[in-house]
Amino acid sequence: MLSYLLFTLTLGGIYGLLALSLNLIWGGVGMVNLGLAGFFAVGAYVSALVAIAGVPLPLAMLLACVIGALAGVIATFATIRLRGDYLAIVTLGFAEVVRMVALNERWLTRGSDGISGIPAPFRAELGIDGFNLFYLALVSVIVLIVFFAMRRIDGSPFGRVLKAIREDQELATFAGKYVTRFKIQTFALSAAIAGLAGALYGHFQTYI
Repeated sequence: MLSYLLFTLTLGGIYGLLALSLNLIWGGVGMVNLGLAGFFAVGAYVSALVAIAGVPLPLAMLLACVIGALAGVIATFATIRLRGDYLAIVTLGFAEVVRMVALNERWLTRGSDGISGIPAPFRAELGIDGFNLFYLALVSVIVLIVFFAMRRIDGSPFGRVLKAIREDQELATFAGKYVTRFKIQTFALSAAIAGLAGALYGHFQTYI
């Protein structure tokens, strides 16, 4: 019962990170992102593959954030002039592209068999229950850090510009704000958080 509770709370924390990612891009700047699962998958696969190759886990998770952010920048350039339903369709298409790549590029992702044996921090030393408790604490700390960082961003000049873009993009442009740059930065940060969530999921489940 305790293991199940810890497992559920940990997954809840990981999905909480995804919610924070979505709140930043959609609630903050008003860009509809239905491709969140794609960035989540990018982070999970990147962290899993480099960790299996021998890269230390903290660095593997950092790489997941970086590659997730790069994917976010690419997605922004593809959608920069789109709004509403059109933006939603393209971001959803991005997630589908990631899924198809993961399914068909077996040399990299092992296809539908998935990747198993993903390293989990201190699992052998702590045992199952100890590892679950440790990982819940780790995820909780990360969620709290990201949450308070988002609160700081929301009240900062950067956050106020995002709100202005969300409410009236043309008015923000007339006010001298470089809207494209703010969109790229926000999408990259949102994708990085989603990538981190994916990395945490992969190392918790040890299989994707």
